[in-house]
Amino acid sequence: MNDAPHDGGYGTPATLAEGPFAGWMTWGSGMDPFETLCGPLCFRTEADGRQRAGFLPETRHLNGGGALHGGALMTFADFSLFALAHEALKGQHAVTVTFNSELVGAGVAGVPVYAEGRIVRETKSMVFLQGTLEQDGQPIMAFSGTLKKIRPR
Repeated sequence: MNDAPHDGGYGTPATLAEGPFAGWMTWGSGMDPFETLCGPLCFRTEADGRQRAGFLPETRHLNGGGALHGGALMTFADFSLFALAHEALKGQHAVTVTFNSELVGAGVAGVPVYAEGRIVRETKSMVFLQGTLEQDGQPIMAFSGTLKKIRPR
């Protein structure tokens, strides 16, 4: 993976230096071993302040039928919950406590998948979110989830 080393403790994203998501951030530079294995899974803040996530699926993300594996999409959607809540969490740790998904279309390798969504509600200890994954402008998954803010160990 061609990303810059992270500049601080766990939770500080690294900025990708090369590739289709150059300039985007990731926690997958070894800070989160599973995301490093699956990714790079990336996110950035858009000009209008919204958070957006993206990844470029490869052959390794396909199922036996040649479409994007539902588990790969669920992994990316779970990552996207944290990306969409990045500013709200302000560096605070969180864990997923609920995750829901509806697969509404088939995805393919080689075409970027993007996640967009919104925070539905934020409380002192929880963040509730909704989002969609799209490929080529077409929805392929709807998802929602709840993040529980936690203190670092």
